[in-house]
Amino acid sequence: MARVIKVSQDGSGDYKTVQEAVDCIPLRNAARIIIQISPGIYKQPIYIPKTKNFITFSSSHPEDTILTCDNTATKINHHQGSRLIGTGTFGCGSVIVEGEDFIAENVTFENNAPQGSGQAVALRVTAERCAFYNCRFLGWQDTLYLHYGKHYLKDCYIEGSVDFIFGNSTALLEHCHIHCKAQGFITAQGRKSADEPTGYVFLRCTITGNGGNSYAYLGRPWGPFGRVVFAYTYIDACIKNEGWHNWGKCENERSACFYEYRCFGTGCCPSKRVNWARELMKEEAQQFLMHQFVDPSWEKPWMAQKMGLKIPYSA
Repeated sequence: MARVIKVSQDGSGDYKTVQEAVDCIPLRNAARIIIQISPGIYKQPIYIPKTKNFITFSSSHPEDTILTCDNTATKINHHQGSRLIGTGTFGCGSVIVEGEDFIAENVTFENNAPQGSGQAVALRVTAERCAFYNCRFLGWQDTLYLHYGKHYLKDCYIEGSVDFIFGNSTALLEHCHIHCKAQGFITAQGRKSADEPTGYVFLRCTITGNGGNSYAYLGRPWGPFGRVVFAYTYIDACIKNEGWHNWGKCENERSACFYEYRCFGTGCCPSKRVNWARELMKEEAQQFLMHQFVDPSWEKPWMAQKMGLKIPYSA
């Protein structure tokens, strides 16, 4: 049975802040510890160091439990120093996860810096084997920084404007809702070479927008070999007909791997996409449509024996 630590701002739990609960966990812990977070708005940056693994953030409803701050790449106010958390975009996350095997369910990660503040990360993940279930990620530019590792997101809501899902991890996002709040780019994947196994797969997701028709792109390559796949995904009219952007570098068109497979909706128009992105054939798509894309060694639900909560899988 996993150990449970309760956090409540009214003092009825073991701790009043999430960071206090993280701080109490032993270094190099090897057993699942669930931090049960009571509803509330927690206005404090949170840092999970590399020495603290197998942590779960759990709450009842993501709309009621919000982890937030307003740090930006040019203005960071944090209880940890820059030598530990980094500087700029790398260090400005409202929540920074560097401990492996991290899980969150029914939690909102928010950066509430206003539009136009530049890079303002809600969550940075620099760790292996992290999973998120029914979570929300709120912000404008650079909302969700999937920097490094292998990650699985299911039934999540992610919003933003510019490059709001970015980094160089290997990630499968299943049944997620992606919302474009203004002109910009959904993804900026950072794959640097054809040998890297990284990339983002959006499987059975929904893309919506609130800025009218044809104002956002599916993505652009942060790294020259950036790899992104949208499969069985509803795409509404907010997405430009051309779909993808080369980030102002023609050479990226020879290396970027931008694919769609059996998507639908008013913003899905394969015949009008840029000629250097393409629709996958069935045989090519198979490698991206299973959980094995994230980790080929999966033979049973990921981390199921190590976790103290229900894990839904559908693929």
